[in-house]
Amino acid sequence: MPASKLQPAGETLQFLQGVWELVHALDVRSKRMAQTMGVTGPQRLVIRIVGQKPSQTASEIAQMLGKHPSTLTGVLARLEERGLLAREVDAEDRRRARFTLTAAGKKIDRERRGTVEAATRRALSRLEPTAVEAFASGLTILVEELERDD
Repeated sequence: MPASKLQPAGETLQFLQGVWELVHALDVRSKRMAQTMGVTGPQRLVIRIVGQKPSQTASEIAQMLGKHPSTLTGVLARLEERGLLAREVDAEDRRRARFTLTAAGKKIDRERRGTVEAATRRALSRLEPTAVEAFASGLTILVEELERDD
């Protein structure tokens, strides 16, 4: 019989303990993906987003992720250097680049096993739809509060 996990007192600290366990689990899975698939969880997320809607700009990808475009610069550059993304000059504004998947990027886009996404899909399937909505809403509220200047 496994020993029960020690819990801090109070729901706020217990909730934070769960969040930190989630962050750790995401990091571990992301590192495993880097070893087995050649991309991290965040890199695969960018690949999946570009795969869903090709020819997006860095700003559009960043907006989809809720990040500032400068945050994505390194990720996009690494994916391009590795031949997973192709950068094309925008026909209407030559200062702007648009990104599409290469054949190698499409292969990673199709991969499902061993990904953060697959684990998340399995977890969400174990919840009632109302619980998924409440969980997503709670995450949004927590992010808003963490980003707020006190």
